[in-house]
Amino acid sequence: MKPAPFAYYAPTTLDEALSLLSEHGYDAKVLAGGQSLVPMMNFRIAQPAVLVDINNISDLAYINAEEGGVRVGALTRHHQSETSPVMARHAPLIYSTMPKIAYPQVRTRGTFGGSLSHADPSAELPTLTTTLDAKFRLVSQRGERWVSASEFFIGLYTTALEPDEILVEGFVPELPPRSGWSLQEVNRRKHDFALAGVAAVLTLDESGICQDARLVFLSVGDRPMYAERASNLLKGQTLTPEAIRAATELATTEEIDPGDDIHATADFRRHLAKTLCQRAIEQAHQRAQGKQ
Repeated sequence: MKPAPFAYYAPTTLDEALSLLSEHGYDAKVLAGGQSLVPMMNFRIAQPAVLVDINNISDLAYINAEEGGVRVGALTRHHQSETSPVMARHAPLIYSTMPKIAYPQVRTRGTFGGSLSHADPSAELPTLTTTLDAKFRLVSQRGERWVSASEFFIGLYTTALEPDEILVEGFVPELPPRSGWSLQEVNRRKHDFALAGVAAVLTLDESGICQDARLVFLSVGDRPMYAERASNLLKGQTLTPEAIRAATELATTEEIDPGDDIHATADFRRHLAKTLCQRAIEQAHQRAQGKQ
């Protein structure tokens, strides 16, 4: 298949790119890494009349540590994230997950902002940024605004981005002391999209009681599925096997919405989610205790 005809622009500045988006609105699509958009165009699932290629805007590619976390530019390639000492130090959950995303060829081209803006509920980055309570800077000719990850992802391939906006960077908060993290997922083949997965972040107080918790699932709903009630159930508790099982049961029976497709049934996805959730909480707890 070949894409439908389109006009192509390759701006060299953010202002120029925003001007093009303001002019063409819903008819335009932003091209970053192209690892999702180009295949969709080839199959004519997406048929933008205008393609705005932002790859020449080099100042959108960076990973910078600052007080409280790390800023990641929209054009930062996945390969940069998986090899960055800054990312390893300040956002180890993202750093450790990057090698699991697709293949080296894809990670060489795929971008931080592109993956988030595409909002595939089976992709890892939307889930990780939701788990870490990241926020994104959205810019247009009208101005800029910051949107939290939990508010950014609205539904299947749908975000809070307006047609004239570009996600230019994200801020990922650093985890507090005595925090642990984990991503657990199952896929049919290594590096495929996950059939189900869950990310967990826990913070313990000095006595070992769970002070904070966030559980977010992927591939079991139309967006990253934040299990808020199950997360709250863990807070203030000693994380005994019984407490972990109770939170897992609540999350996977009442707070996810898996569907059927050619790869797995909804029941099988829910079964996977339950097993993975318990593993994720256990591993995050061990890391928070300094055991991994």
